[in-house]
Amino acid sequence: MIKVGIIGSTGYAGQELVRLLLQHKETEIVWYGSHSYSNQDYSSIFGNMTKLVNVTCLEDNIEELSKQADVIFTATPQGLCASIVNETVLSQTKIIDLSADFRLKDIDIYESWYGIEHKSPQFIKEAIYGLCEINRDAVRNARLIANPGCYPTCSILSIYPLAKEGLIDMDTLIIDAKSGVSGAGRSAKVGNLYCEINESIKAYNVTTHRHTPEIEEQLSYASGKKVILNFTPHLVPMNRGILITGYATLKKELSYEQVKEVYNKYYKNEYFIRVLEKDVCPETRWVEGSNFVDINIKIDKRTNRVIIMGAMDNLVKGAAGQAVQNMNLMFGLQEMEGLQIVPLFP
Repeated sequence: MIKVGIIGSTGYAGQELVRLLLQHKETEIVWYGSHSYSNQDYSSIFGNMTKLVNVTCLEDNIEELSKQADVIFTATPQGLCASIVNETVLSQTKIIDLSADFRLKDIDIYESWYGIEHKSPQFIKEAIYGLCEINRDAVRNARLIANPGCYPTCSILSIYPLAKEGLIDMDTLIIDAKSGVSGAGRSAKVGNLYCEINESIKAYNVTTHRHTPEIEEQLSYASGKKVILNFTPHLVPMNRGILITGYATLKKELSYEQVKEVYNKYYKNEYFIRVLEKDVCPETRWVEGSNFVDINIKIDKRTNRVIIMGAMDNLVKGAAGQAVQNMNLMFGLQEMEGLQIVPLFP
């Protein structure tokens, strides 16, 4: 059994890790870490865990945890993992970080967009960007994984084949994205109160969202050129789910069937990516609670643009599910272990 520790187990992503790992045949959770709820019963915080988790939350002591766990998930705010990781810890265990601390390779970009000093830049080069469908081989041999952000996961996977094949003008790429409220985390914020978000939709962090440089960096690797794009997120009144719509100019005239074949080239053997049938638009309701990403495209011949659509669950494939997928690869397990979950509907 793989012994697992979770730092930040009482956030939305942390609780989702617990839910997934309890169903995993090869794992045992040995540490439910939580600074906010230390010494409280885990099931008193999440009533869905009653009779399933009969333990109390522990403080986030990574030195002690690294001696007990084969892998540590850090489901914490930006800056924490970078402040506690060190060579001693990494020599004893593997780390899958769900924050942004090791996603960006340029420390200046990280510090500029996140507004904090990076505490362990010596590990940035080593960290592997854990987008399994693209970096699978590197993930297998990693000891430090930068688990991708939710918006970047949906955006990159939806656009990657077109960028990789050089079929779109990357300078024309615009991404419009929408997310459920759980994407903002579990901490109390006035803007996330029921009366503030119900029956409303709004754009936020326009031109300044922190996931922008992450999307740009990964699509730059894919396309072989520096990508600068407009990314605009929106908050919608639902618990979970992400829908992205990308717009880009095609470099040459292509039919839907030709573009669909490009997606099949990259994703036909990817279990968690579902390229939908023609004219079927992705919907968040069909991926809720699962690790699937639904993708499709439309060709607008009038404007010579391609419209790229992707939908996924921000807490599963956008966070905890992808983290478990990374863990499976790191320990030589079946990649789908613990993640073959049928989407929840209604």
